[in-house]
Amino acid sequence: MDKKEAIRQYKRTVQPMGIYQIKNRVNGKIFIGSAKHLQGRLNREKFQLENNLHSNKGMQKDFIDHGADAFSFEILDSLEPKTEENYDYSEDLKMLEQMWLEKLQPYDEKGYNKKVES
Repeated sequence: MDKKEAIRQYKRTVQPMGIYQIKNRVNGKIFIGSAKHLQGRLNREKFQLENNLHSNKGMQKDFIDHGADAFSFEILDSLEPKTEENYDYSEDLKMLEQMWLEKLQPYDEKGYNKKVES
């Protein structure tokens, strides 16, 4: 296989996608999120927290106060790739994330997520 074909094949490869959780092991608060590229998103979340750049100010403050060792990053659920080549996973991820939000209720004293008014 030549280099161009290898690059084409890589671009067609569906990355692991699904739902992730960031947990503060000191106070038990959690953050639930979804991503089309889970490992990349988890790396981004860690980078932003470590560099005081995270948009979630409550989680950022706790990260500073308790330190990196107080937080765990884990994958809760994943989506299976479809056989359809250009399938848009956005709605599937949104529904799966909503299910996890309803199940875990990571709001207020239980978490870092913000309730979205419908």
